[in-house]
Amino acid sequence: MDRIITLVAGSERTKNTLSNQLKEYLDEGFNIVGYAIDEGDVVDIEGELVVLSSEFIYQELLEKGFNYDDKNFIVANRTINNDYLDKVVAIPDGTNVLFVNELPKIVLDVIEHLKEIGISHLNYSPYYPGLKDVDRRIRVAITPGETLLVPDFIEEVYDIGPRIMDFTTITKILNRLGILDEKAGQFSQRYLEKTIKISRRLAESKNEISKLNKHLETVIDGVTEGLLVFDEAGTISVSNENINKIIPSKFAKHISRNIVDIIKDDDLLRFLCNEESDAEQVFKINSSEYLVSKIRMANDNFMIAKFKSIKDTLVESDRLKRELVKKGFYAKFEIEDIIGNSDAIKKTKEISKKLAKSDLTILLNGESGSGKELFASAIHNESNRRRGPFLAVNFSALPDDLIESELFGYEEGAFTGAKKGGKVGLFEQADGGTIFLDEIGDISKKLQARLLRVLQEKEVMRIGGNEIKPIDVRVVSATNRNLYEMVKNNEFREDLYYRLKMGYIRIPPLRERKEDIPQLIHYISRENMYKRVIFDDQVIQKFCEYDWFGNIRELKNTIDYMIAISSSHILTIDEFPSTDFFQTVMADENAEDSISLGEAKKGKDENDFVMEYVLNDEYMYILNEIYRSNQKCLACGRVSLAQNSMGTKYEMTQYQMRTRLNFLLKKGFINIYKGKRGTEITSKGIRIIKNL
Repeated sequence: MDRIITLVAGSERTKNTLSNQLKEYLDEGFNIVGYAIDEGDVVDIEGELVVLSSEFIYQELLEKGFNYDDKNFIVANRTINNDYLDKVVAIPDGTNVLFVNELPKIVLDVIEHLKEIGISHLNYSPYYPGLKDVDRRIRVAITPGETLLVPDFIEEVYDIGPRIMDFTTITKILNRLGILDEKAGQFSQRYLEKTIKISRRLAESKNEISKLNKHLETVIDGVTEGLLVFDEAGTISVSNENINKIIPSKFAKHISRNIVDIIKDDDLLRFLCNEESDAEQVFKINSSEYLVSKIRMANDNFMIAKFKSIKDTLVESDRLKRELVKKGFYAKFEIEDIIGNSDAIKKTKEISKKLAKSDLTILLNGESGSGKELFASAIHNESNRRRGPFLAVNFSALPDDLIESELFGYEEGAFTGAKKGGKVGLFEQADGGTIFLDEIGDISKKLQARLLRVLQEKEVMRIGGNEIKPIDVRVVSATNRNLYEMVKNNEFREDLYYRLKMGYIRIPPLRERKEDIPQLIHYISRENMYKRVIFDDQVIQKFCEYDWFGNIRELKNTIDYMIAISSSHILTIDEFPSTDFFQTVMADENAEDSISLGEAKKGKDENDFVMEYVLNDEYMYILNEIYRSNQKCLACGRVSLAQNSMGTKYEMTQYQMRTRLNFLLKKGFINIYKGKRGTEITSKGIRIIKNL
């Protein structure tokens, strides 16, 4: 009969990690039973030996009423899993990092342990839930398996895995089980193997860094601009071949020389040496003009100076713009292409023309299908940037990581799957033109922070890169959501909101300009080269009576449908779709009337009301998923719902899912609880599923 060892840990991942560690030293005669408190699956503690993952677990079970008096138990001491340390070693010297864990004591203990074993080249800052004094400028975090606790402003996370039991704990366990003598040789052998393995990996990592440094030297010399890096005293640490061509000197090598030995122009020296951190200025050097830009590396007190030929810059800029136009990155519509003569649309077009002449960022607010991209395109063509590129990105259609790489680009090797040579981001490609950010309300907090810096500083840095590139881009964004409500709910940054809304245009929904419908019907029919069709007066009247919550997109879909089923060139009321064809509510989930198809039946007590609600398909999908999970008693939360949506037509990121869950919570369709209980559908939510 197997000897039972019970293991109790905080999380499922820690339980699995420690169980696997024990299995390395115990043969088939032992059965390890694991429990995770976070999963709520601790029923009873039985077995020959009970192993608790930490003192915290001991206290937690004590509070739950577990009696240790008649149990043989060990509280484990935990240490870092060496299997992942090569990741941390590769982080550049002097990098400021957050060390993230759930409890303050663990955070401080692990930081101290990292320093003791020689990983002291980083500037560690502790972080745990509830800590208020946090340096939000830090961009890198290290965590032993607690990635969900990492704050939103962090851009790069190193997960070194859950902590494992240390040498003394394993020894205690084997001793309590009476097999220490038997397993001593195996234990010491495995410990030695792990030590050799990590030593080899660290050596390989060091070798890779050496190769990388040589590779970087080659890359730096291959850069078309001249580069100089020097410290506060003016001592040069990096100099590439092009600097020798731009500023010839008597020295074969510039490294360790002072810039006063190389540069003799007093104005250029003053510019490079003054305390202004980030700046650029044009200088004439040996009869040629160069744009000299400098960036101060605050952490290291180094200055990076870049010398770029004005002539080459202009040639490259024109070439890039021509290439973008060839690829279709241009605005297709003019203000005159916006159909309608109603007062509402004429006023909107007039405001758009005036704002287009400025260089303000513009926020377009309008319901789905109202023509936001059409207005963005027209604004670009009405602006002084009309000869530049026009690029668009839809935040609701792409996951966060992909959006980030698309917007900002990346360097070669920045992440797994990165293209050779890297990729130019949309902001760089849109230089001199306009970038249209559609569905801006779906952007995550992390991307909000990066976007704000772009708008403030007018410069970008690629993922995995260290070069800051100045850009000249006009941003036009659009949303069908109430961003101000999102700001109040702490779902959208207030400073970004006001940056985006320097110029504001509300696009009227079709129901506010119904006098434009006949003209739109004629345009849609002609533009799509349909066979000659005539709309019966009753059809036109019916079109003008309907509120068109799906706006012009829904109008076009209806016309397409009627023409497809018609056997004549005259469209009559017989071809008009049934009521269930139409979108009966607005798509904007923040609008007060975005849910409510049915009215309460008058004359009845409120308790007898039979209410009908209509949500768009995305919300119905979420409610059904929650309902199914609740029926099966499965944990259900933002993370699992987002993961389950992958591969379906309702794909959503965790951030998008959180926004939609908050809306359903606000409307009373769900309740959200902490811990194992997770998200539960309410009777009101069940009623909407049953009714529809």
